[in-house]
Amino acid sequence: MIPFPDISPEIFTINLGGLSLSLRWYALAYLAGLVIGWRLVVMLMRRPALWGGTSPMRPELVDDLLTSIILGVIVGGRLGFVLFYEPAYYLANPLDIPKVWLGGMSFHGGFAGVIVAAYLYARRHAIPPLRLADALAVVAPVGLFFGRIANFINAELWGRPTDLPWGVIFPGDSFARHPSQLYEAGLEGLALGLILWALVRAGGLMRPGLAFGVFLLGYGLSRMFVELFRVADAQFITPDNPLGHVIGGPVWGLSMGQLLSLPMVLIGLFFILRARRAAAPA
Repeated sequence: MIPFPDISPEIFTINLGGLSLSLRWYALAYLAGLVIGWRLVVMLMRRPALWGGTSPMRPELVDDLLTSIILGVIVGGRLGFVLFYEPAYYLANPLDIPKVWLGGMSFHGGFAGVIVAAYLYARRHAIPPLRLADALAVVAPVGLFFGRIANFINAELWGRPTDLPWGVIFPGDSFARHPSQLYEAGLEGLALGLILWALVRAGGLMRPGLAFGVFLLGYGLSRMFVELFRVADAQFITPDNPLGHVIGGPVWGLSMGQLLSLPMVLIGLFFILRARRAAAPA
């Protein structure tokens, strides 16, 4: 067993009179993911050879795109959590929906928000939407990696009990659990990111939709696998359904995370096959 590291969720706190301002690792993870992703997309757009001769957008347009992506992440992530995980509570307490500082964000909702924001931006600036999706897919694992590390530091979204030697004793527990946040950081962030960058180096951006499809497939499979070791959200767990399955029985079924990831796998396969059937790049 590994004891939980002595890391505070807050990096530092500044007290100004009666007001306390704190910078938390979770906020820093969002910031780092967005800023690094922004600079990487700019880099991609400055290398037209990666796209087969012409970049899909001018590098200076990426600055404005960042604003749209931030709005998509926040609005989509919050609405996704409200609709997918606690609709009954927020239906009874609609004024709590905008209170993002109280916690409650959904990756799948944030992903949908980014898709909508990027599509509208692409239409407004005459950018091929699928090529913009490829660029965003290549850099998305960076944000996923930092976000899952922040989940671990916050001691949230933890895993099921385990007796494996790398099990972690989280605060408030007397037994070890799977560090499922680190599993996700390694699969959704590090491994998927390396696969996508290898695809870029192999000329994958010359086939529109290929990188986007690989991201959808890779994330969907990774999330569905890690859900086998992750504790379901409390509202789905009952004495008759201890694993929190939303479809199926108490032993075999799908969690909410798996259910939302399954369409990503199928859509990812569609885009991969579509890109491979297209004419080979020169």
